[in-house]
Amino acid sequence: MTDSTAEAVESFRLRARAWLAENMPRVDVDAVPPPPGDDDAEWVRTRELQKKLYAGGFAGICFPSEYGGLGLTPEHQRAFSEESEGYEMPLLLNVPTFSICAPTIMDMGSEQQKRERVSAAIRGDEILVQFLSEPSGGSDLAGLVTRADRDGDTWVLNGAKTWSTCAYAADYALCLARTDWDAPKHRGLTMFLVKVHQPGITMRRITQVSGSTEFCEEFFDDLVLPADAVVGEVNGGWAVASRQLFHERTAVGGGSPFTSGRGTGRVSQPKPDLVQIARASGRTADPRVREMLGEGHALEKVQEQLIHRVSIGLETGQMPSPAASIMRLAHAETDWRVDDLALEIAGGLAVSGEGPGRVGDNFLMRQGASLGGGSTEMSRNIISERILGMPREYAADRDVPFSQVKRGSS
Repeated sequence: MTDSTAEAVESFRLRARAWLAENMPRVDVDAVPPPPGDDDAEWVRTRELQKKLYAGGFAGICFPSEYGGLGLTPEHQRAFSEESEGYEMPLLLNVPTFSICAPTIMDMGSEQQKRERVSAAIRGDEILVQFLSEPSGGSDLAGLVTRADRDGDTWVLNGAKTWSTCAYAADYALCLARTDWDAPKHRGLTMFLVKVHQPGITMRRITQVSGSTEFCEEFFDDLVLPADAVVGEVNGGWAVASRQLFHERTAVGGGSPFTSGRGTGRVSQPKPDLVQIARASGRTADPRVREMLGEGHALEKVQEQLIHRVSIGLETGQMPSPAASIMRLAHAETDWRVDDLALEIAGGLAVSGEGPGRVGDNFLMRQGASLGGGSTEMSRNIISERILGMPREYAADRDVPFSQVKRGSS
């Protein structure tokens, strides 16, 4: 494996350029996207591409070499991502496998968990997802009611999770559960590594208004977990979840050093290209449309520079970890506006479904940018309280044993 002290970024870039040209297939720009929800072939292809990267020595660029990575810097990763544009890449693994779950295990997991799960993901053998949100929880993650009860040397899990991105394609999940009902809600949680496809788990895919079925819901019925499934400390799960949410906000905001390649890989739901949409609608000469194209371009350039500035600040320690919420918030507001501009430029094409970009579908799903990595309201709270030093929002259930907290109709 390459050592960061032995190879300069430019040397790495040139080597990557040559390897990509010789080994990775070019993106087929004329390929017809599969129908929403029909993405099984995408996941098979993703595993194949990741195995190619690993065999070529370009997988896990920023992960430590002892866990299967290259141990290189974010600058090396950025160089590779720039060179890989135009080539097929296993982009579906970027979120949540590499940018959220694997870094969380690196930060908080046991040595065994790092060597087994992180290494397997880098090799292309395993996919990691999150089991966090619950049907009754909304944005209050710490108020979850999925429970794990100790039974000798094992844990027994019961409850339900929802909105688990691409869980159907995964091998393992980070699952947060309540293990102490007499502690305040943040202090009685434990994080577990759960094998996704096993007895005791029932999974259903959720059909969204766009036809996509990438989200899942899971039901746990006396699911038995071994003692070594615990990530971090028993009843210390909130510390693990907090680190996980940091990585999620960084990933959603576009600043994770662990993503490889550019884009989401969602060929069934591509982001809008405003110039292509204007051409397809025959409106490139319209002065108002040209203004909107300029606005969209400016927004994306500002977002790129903000991501770069905050990412460098996080890497160097000049900015605190809550600053990831700045990227997260900018991502949401940029996505909203670009989807709005796409709809206005497309006009009737958005309704007919013709032309590039599935404009109508993207608009229907625009609010998704408000939720990934926590809601935009939560991002504003984090920025105001933890960066600007404003007073903390009042919470009636703070320091109250969770068993005494009123929930639902209670």
